[in-house]
Amino acid sequence: MIEAVKLWNEPNNMSHWDFGLDADWAIFSRMVRLAGAAVRAENPRLPRVLGGMAPIDVSFLRRMEAQGALDEVDVVAVHGFPLDWNHWQLDEWPERLAEIRAVSRHPIWVTEVGVSTFGAEEVQEFGLRRTAELLLDQVDRVHWYSLYDLPRAWPATTRHREAEGSSYYRHFYMGLLREDGTPKRAMRHFADYTPQLGICQWFHFEDHRLDDAVAWLRKMGVRKLRTGLSWADSHRPGAEAWFDRQMRALDGFDVTLTYCFTPGSRGLKDHHTSPPQQVEEFADFCARMTRRYAQ
Repeated sequence: MIEAVKLWNEPNNMSHWDFGLDADWAIFSRMVRLAGAAVRAENPRLPRVLGGMAPIDVSFLRRMEAQGALDEVDVVAVHGFPLDWNHWQLDEWPERLAEIRAVSRHPIWVTEVGVSTFGAEEVQEFGLRRTAELLLDQVDRVHWYSLYDLPRAWPATTRHREAEGSSYYRHFYMGLLREDGTPKRAMRHFADYTPQLGICQWFHFEDHRLDDAVAWLRKMGVRKLRTGLSWADSHRPGAEAWFDRQMRALDGFDVTLTYCFTPGSRGLKDHHTSPPQQVEEFADFCARMTRRYAQ
C-alpha cells in the first residue's frame, strides 16, 4: 500500500519550516539524513522522497546536496502553482523541471500541483487539462492538489494568514470538490488522466471527510495518493487509533506518505514549523510509522 515516504513538506517555505531558526538548513539537512537512514533500516526497498520544494529553487537543492541531505533520499520533489502563487507561467513547467534535472542526480516527482477556483472555476478547468498535458509525460509521479476545498472554519497552513490578502484566501479554493462535497467543473475531466495522475489530499486529525474522500477517489479512478502522518498529531491522545483508521481506509491506493510537522513541545519554538530540539526524535517517528504501515 505504501509506495514511498516523503521527508517533510516544503522545507524552503516559511509556512512549513522556520528557516529563521535554521538559516542555512543545517538542522534540516541532518534531520533528513537521520530520518532517511531510519526509514531505510526499516524497509530498504521503500523510496524516500525529499520534501517538495516550494518555490522550485536550484540554489536550495544545491545546498541540500552540499550538506548531505540528498545522501539518504531517492527522489527529489517539487511543487508548483503558477496560476496562483508562482512568478512564472504555466507553460514554463518544462523549463522548471529542466533546471532541476541539470543539477540533480535523483529522479524528480511533482508531488503538488494545482489551480484554485478563487477567480473562476473555468481557470481550474483549463489549468488541470494543460497541466496534465505538460507534466504526465515528463515525470513518474504527479499529484494534483487537492480533492477538497479547505473548510473555511479551518486555518490554512501559511505564515501570515489574512495579511497575505488574496494569496491567503486562494488556499481555500484548491479542491476539485467544494467544502460541502459537491463537484466543480474540473472534476468532470479528472478521470481522463487517471490512474497516471494522482491526488494529494491532507487529512486533519480525525478528519470527518475521510470516508467520503475514499469513495470519491475510487469513483475518479485514482490509484496514486499522497497524504501525511503528522509527527505533531502523534502527541495527541488517540493518535494511534486515528492513524490506524486513516491507513485502513486508504488500503488499496498506492500511497506516498509524508512525515511532517514538529510537536510544539519538541521544537526550538512552540510551533509546528520549528526545527526540533532533537532531530533524532523525528527519525524515530519516521521509523515507527514505517515499521507500522510500510512493511
